[in-house]
Amino acid sequence: MNIITNRDQAARLARAILSDVAIYNQQKVESGIKDDNIFDLLAEEIEEGRQHFLARVAPELEPERMFELTLVDILIKRAGKIESSIW
Repeated sequence: MNIITNRDQAARLARAILSDVAIYNQQKVESGIKDDNIFDLLAEEIEEGRQHFLARVAPELEPERMFELTLVDILIKRAGKIESSIW
């Protein structure tokens, strides 16, 4: 498996991983947003995705930061339509 050194390719991989987490765990996402505990509910899935991403992306691309920013975009911003006390 090749290490990704292109920022755009790394960003696509992060979006794909986290979109899969969101799609395959829709109930947890909804519940987590409503109850403000999404990161607790999805801790295992997020960590699995993070480890896969970090293993595939070159360190000079700051993969941890890229993953965290994408995490917010995919799991939090897209869930903005869900009723919650956090917004």
